[in-house]
Amino acid sequence: MHILTLQTASLGDRSYLVHDGRHAAVVDPQRDVDRVLALLHEHGLALVAVLETHVHNDYVTGGLELATTTGADYHLHADEVLRFPFSPLKDGDVVRVGSFSLRAVHTPGHTPTHLAYVLNDGERDRAVFTGGSLLFGSVGRTDLIAADRTEELTRLQHRSARRLADDLDEDVEVRPTHGFGSFCSSGETSGAEASTLRQERRDNQALRIADEDAFVTTLMAGLDAYPTYYAHMGPINRGGPSPVDLSPVDRVDTSELLRRIHAGEWVVDLRTRTAFAREHVRGTLNIELSDNASTYLGWLIPWTTPVTLLADTPDDIADMQRQLVRIGIDRPAGQVPDGLAGVAPGADRHGYEVSDFAGLRRALGDRDDLVVLDARRRLEWQDGHLDLAVHVPLHEIEARLHDVPAGQVWVYCASGYRAAIGASLLARAGRDVVLVDEPFDTGAPAHFRLATG
Repeated sequence: MHILTLQTASLGDRSYLVHDGRHAAVVDPQRDVDRVLALLHEHGLALVAVLETHVHNDYVTGGLELATTTGADYHLHADEVLRFPFSPLKDGDVVRVGSFSLRAVHTPGHTPTHLAYVLNDGERDRAVFTGGSLLFGSVGRTDLIAADRTEELTRLQHRSARRLADDLDEDVEVRPTHGFGSFCSSGETSGAEASTLRQERRDNQALRIADEDAFVTTLMAGLDAYPTYYAHMGPINRGGPSPVDLSPVDRVDTSELLRRIHAGEWVVDLRTRTAFAREHVRGTLNIELSDNASTYLGWLIPWTTPVTLLADTPDDIADMQRQLVRIGIDRPAGQVPDGLAGVAPGADRHGYEVSDFAGLRRALGDRDDLVVLDARRRLEWQDGHLDLAVHVPLHEIEARLHDVPAGQVWVYCASGYRAAIGASLLARAGRDVVLVDEPFDTGAPAHFRLATG
C-alpha cells in the first residue's frame, strides 16, 4: 500500500492519494484535479473513493469534479447540507478500497461535522488523515464557522485531538491537510515534514495541555486575521464547484489595459517587487508571483472585481491562473504575458524607492515628514514593532488610507513581501512611498529600539 502526497504550497495544504497498486482513494483534493488524474494514469489506478474531511474554508475543492469524472463515490459527513448527491458517512463507518479501508472518525472542532479517516492495510492501522483536526504541533483554527461558536468548537477540537491520540497506536502516521502555511492553522505548527502520534503526543499543544480551559485560552489568544476570501469558499463547495478551465485567457492591449485601470478594475503585476518599484504602469498593483500570491490577491481584492494579470512570461501567468482557480477566481479578465514590453511606451509609468532599515534610520534624520507603516498582522505587531510606526495591517490599508498620516510613507513587514503589496496600494492611491525590503527580525533590531504590546 502506498500513500502519495500532493503538496499545494500556494494554499499551505496537502492532499493524499492512497493505493494498493490497483485501487485508489483520494483525501481532500484541491480544485486542479488534473494533478490527481495524471497520478491515476501514471500508476494505472482505478479511483474508488474521494473523501473530504470537511467542507473547506480555504480553497475550492476538486472532490466533486474528480468523483464525477472517474465515477468514484464522493464521501462527506452525513450531516452536511449540500446541493448535490454524495455518499454520507458517520462516525465508525468504513469505506473499503481494494485491499485497504478507511474508517471515519467524527472529530469536530475545525468544523462541527469534521471527519478524520483511519487507514487500515488489512492488518493494522497505518495512518490517520486528520484534515484540520490534529496538525503537526497544533490544530486547525476554530473561528471560521461563526465567532459565537469559537469557544464551543475549540473545546471540541481539544477533545477530538485527544480522542485520536487515545484511540490509535503511537506509530500511526499523522497526515493532516492543513498546517504547511495555511491560515487554517491555529498558532505555530512544528514545521515537521512528517509525524506520528508518538511525536504529536510529545509536541502538539492540544496533547501537551491536558486542561481544557487552559487549552481554550491558549488557542483563542493565538487566533489572528485570516483571508477574507474564506467567506466565499464554503458556499461554493456546498453548491458544487464547476469544472476547471485552465486554458490561456485573452491578451490585453495597452488601450484596454488603461481603460480597465481607469474603470477601477484590478491589474496585478506579478513581477518581482524590486522590478515593480523600479518601473510599473501607474495604477497597477504588485503581488509578486510566489506561493503566497493567490492568498493575498484573494484576501485583498473586492470579490468579483475583474482582474487582469501582467507578468514577464506566459508560464508565470499560467502559474497564477492555476493558483487562482483554487480559491474560486476562475477566469482572469485578461493577460499581458510579456511584462512591460507588452505595454506601449505612451502608458504612464511610475516607480518608487526601495531601501532597508538602515536607510530608514538615515531618512528619519534627514526629513520630518516621514511616516513609518507596519503592515503586519496584530500578533506580529504585539510581539515587537518600531515604536514610531503606525500599525495598519496589509488587509486594512485600502479601507484605512485616512489613518496613514500625510508625508512620505515607508512600509515594512516581516520580509518585504507584504510591504511591497502595501506600497503598491498606497502608490495607486497617490501616496509617496518607500518599500523597506529587508527581514524585520534581522534588520529592525540592528537600527531601532523595539516596542511590544
